[in-house]
Amino acid sequence: MNNNHLITNARIVNEGKIVEGDLLLESGRIKGINRRAPAGTPTYDAQGCYLLPGMIDDQVHFREPGFEHKGNIASESLAALAGGTTSYMEMPNCNPLTVTHDKLADKHVRAAARSAANFAFYFGATNDNLEAIKTVNPLLTCGIKVFMGASTGNMLVDNEETLNGIFAHCGLIIATHCEDTPTILANERAAFEKYGEAIPFSEHPQI
Repeated sequence: MNNNHLITNARIVNEGKIVEGDLLLESGRIKGINRRAPAGTPTYDAQGCYLLPGMIDDQVHFREPGFEHKGNIASESLAALAGGTTSYMEMPNCNPLTVTHDKLADKHVRAAARSAANFAFYFGATNDNLEAIKTVNPLLTCGIKVFMGASTGNMLVDNEETLNGIFAHCGLIIATHCEDTPTILANERAAFEKYGEAIPFSEHPQI
């Protein structure tokens, strides 16, 4: 059985260079540039087109589980591929939140069955899951997501002891929203006093 595909006459963008030539694929993986293809290999002429490496999106919200009416792993991973994104890192603020080991495992089961692209998942931090963060399998998560300002569900981490524990004991990448809720609320009040209900969008960064 021939599991190969050949893209010919492409402008191949790779390692900071553009090389005109052919790209051979075998079982969905790159076999090589300007390699001889087995007889009977399906061929696609890319004359005049650029062939670029797939992009990695390090922050996506695929809304599964809990908000599938907005999108899901299958639909959003296909949309990612259509735009040239072949790998994604998905956020934990779905429903239920990805803040326990079993919920993280559930995300992997769902993606293994339905994702059209390569996947990874952030593990969400809360004020009370520090031990879960310390013991999470580093092969199952791309990093820890910390919301230091208000966020979805129970993902606000405003306990200083918990924050110190995360940064002291976590060996993974930590991605944070570094807002301070009291500051946000004070700025919101000031904007309301100035503009009333019609606060302009331009005030968002100030708030």
